[in-house]
Amino acid sequence: MERVKYGAAAWAHLTGRLPNSFPRTVGPRAMEYLAEIVETGLTVDMMGRFERAFAEKLGVRHCIGTPGCTPALAVLAASLGGEAGDEIIVSPVTDYGTVQGLIRENYIPVFADTAPGTMNLSAETIEPCITDRTRAILVVHKTGIVCDMDPILALGKKHGIPVFEDVCQAVFSTYKGRYAGTMGKAAGFSFDSEKTMGADVGGCVVTDDDELAERMRFIGQSRAGVQKPHFGRLHTEAGYAYRMPQCTAAICLAQLEIVDENVARRDLVARDISRRLAAIPGIVPEPIPDAQEVYSCWMLAFSLEPGAFTCTTEEFASQCAEAGIPGAGAAAYYLMPDALPFLDEWTEAGRFPYSTPPASTKRRYTGVMCPTAREYVSRVVRWSTICEKYTDEHCAIAAEIVQVVADANRSRS
Repeated sequence: MERVKYGAAAWAHLTGRLPNSFPRTVGPRAMEYLAEIVETGLTVDMMGRFERAFAEKLGVRHCIGTPGCTPALAVLAASLGGEAGDEIIVSPVTDYGTVQGLIRENYIPVFADTAPGTMNLSAETIEPCITDRTRAILVVHKTGIVCDMDPILALGKKHGIPVFEDVCQAVFSTYKGRYAGTMGKAAGFSFDSEKTMGADVGGCVVTDDDELAERMRFIGQSRAGVQKPHFGRLHTEAGYAYRMPQCTAAICLAQLEIVDENVARRDLVARDISRRLAAIPGIVPEPIPDAQEVYSCWMLAFSLEPGAFTCTTEEFASQCAEAGIPGAGAAAYYLMPDALPFLDEWTEAGRFPYSTPPASTKRRYTGVMCPTAREYVSRVVRWSTICEKYTDEHCAIAAEIVQVVADANRSRS
């Protein structure tokens, strides 16, 4: 099998009539910040500078910089303080990076189903999954669309369960006047090169909880090391060295300075294309909630109405790509219960922590456990080259391509 590629290498082969995210637009002060790192002989604290700037921008107390989004969520998972076999309710439609840290910390991911007609969780789909072993709820704001957070937060408060946010695709999206990532107890962000605020790589966790922030720095950045008098460094837990590199911090800082313009343009583009797609019979754009004032769209998605077309979703997406939408494809990968076969293998084999005990029950990891998500994702076409480079003309071209493909495959029955 071919290994998965990331960043610019994953986009290098894409061609079409619409812009590609790469080469990325980089903030004009990036070279100034990078030069400062070199000229000071690596003594400048660029990571700390970025952490303070990002926290101030979001209006939170703490930002903990990491090398990427997967390490960010891994640091959060490592800092939760639970036990092997504890359950974390998480969205089934996401990326492996959301759950990697949970799995490595021996938590058991419990995939709640999604709300009908969307790729996001809701309070109604989460509540049936809550047990006496539930230690946290981790929501994912997929494609940049924010989950309906108020009912989810109320549900967490009712059961005494903290709510965390995966904001890797929704940086500076807003919900009822609040930024995504500022509503739960903590949130993970991505600054990987393809994301909205893309640097070379990079990520962070934000929180208003002083104790949690200190623990994440201790576990995630200091390798859980303390200085013991007359001995030296003592590692009291299994920690990590997940510090954001200085050069990454420099680029992130420069990108933060241009992110408002970037997000505003993506919001306009996403809403324009969504309006155009909604006018095409059989095409249903991903719904943008009324409560979401800013849609920081990283990936655009639409679904095919059941029975509307004679082709498969994959064929429809492939034809869109061939007609000029770079990167258009089906979304089957994003259904994690189907995309992580090793979890089902571990469960079937009774491998720790999926043995009982410590697990409270034996689970199977297949898409059958999330039928609404599986059915919906099977009809989703997505493309992740939506970016601030799109003009009004590009929006019209995108809709025109989808219209032509739809007409060519329309069911006549």
